[in-house]
Amino acid sequence: MASLMETLIEVLDLESQEYENLLGLSMRKTSVIVAGELEELAKITDEEQTVVSRINNLEQKRGEVFADIANVINKDVNTLMLADLVEMLKTRPEEQQKLARVHDRLGTAVHDVKKVNEQNKLLIENALEMVEFDMNMLQAMKAAPETANYNRGAYNTGEHMGAGGAAFDAKQ
Repeated sequence: MASLMETLIEVLDLESQEYENLLGLSMRKTSVIVAGELEELAKITDEEQTVVSRINNLEQKRGEVFADIANVINKDVNTLMLADLVEMLKTRPEEQQKLARVHDRLGTAVHDVKKVNEQNKLLIENALEMVEFDMNMLQAMKAAPETANYNRGAYNTGEHMGAGGAAFDAKQ
């Protein structure tokens, strides 16, 4: 049981480190989004994918260790919580403190990542709204009112005011 606890603490510590790495990347991403640096945003997103992959591997390992611990203490793995394990370790205060500390660290890191990612989501949504607004303005310019020029048959020969007949070119 002691080696399983040590393994769990190690896995949780590694997972905390990876979430802290993810937090750093998310914070870098905030300034990149504000600056509109798409190439740098793509690089950060690639780095995030690598970190998330490592987190998923650690999460799987944590689940395996947790299942082993639940089996040893004869508890249901689906109802056993990390806080329960911390409580059960009253007789071993050193391990209890280590587990509680890494549990709190992981919880804080996950919470901070969620908070920064929510902020980044809002920034991206605002940027998309601005792009949509700009596109609508360009389309509105194309549909500007016509001039009131009529030919002999009383047909309107006027042209649209504003933008000429050129379409929007995304490459420019």
